[in-house]
Amino acid sequence: MVFGIVVLVFSAILHEVAHGVMAQALGDPTARLEGRLTLNPIKHIDPMGSIFLPLILVISNAPLLFGWAKPVPYNPFNLKKGGRWAEALVAGAGPLTNLVLAITFGFVVQALVALGAPSGTTALAFSIVVINVMLTLFNLIPIPPLDGSKVLASLLPKFLAIQYDRLRQVLEFNPLAGFGLVILFVVVFGNYFTGTVIQIAQFLAGA
Repeated sequence: MVFGIVVLVFSAILHEVAHGVMAQALGDPTARLEGRLTLNPIKHIDPMGSIFLPLILVISNAPLLFGWAKPVPYNPFNLKKGGRWAEALVAGAGPLTNLVLAITFGFVVQALVALGAPSGTTALAFSIVVINVMLTLFNLIPIPPLDGSKVLASLLPKFLAIQYDRLRQVLEFNPLAGFGLVILFVVVFGNYFTGTVIQIAQFLAGA
């Protein structure tokens, strides 16, 4: 339980730092100026999303373990590069980081199996794969304020993107509504989502 929460927290921190690094690369120094381009967990831990919620999910044997760190701030008006894709690049950097972690530890699991490592060690490495696959897919769900909403907004035709951006603004300025939809998704599709996460994790680990 403790290992899973620690992995979740640090994976979420790397996710958030990736947003800030991409924003910096595209011209926005907000995250750097606010001291958020760091792996120091004190700068990123959100008591609810990083500790309380994951702990409750683990204790209750929920089908889905998820959480978040404090969002890294950025100013879209400072993004001088990337054009219409700038916000999508910033948003996508987080899930991409989790995907890279999942793939990397998938190879680690395969190497441990080939070396005949203890099953407990292999299981711990596999849990890192599972958690990062979960973070990748979960954050790509196109429900504001999740990253997938910003990615989708950049992919839609302009007239649809304008309408979708209005919905995004409403939900992002009313986080209870946005997270209400996210929780509804978890309740309705949690088991299917978890099954998909496990299948992808097993594929990456060569299982």
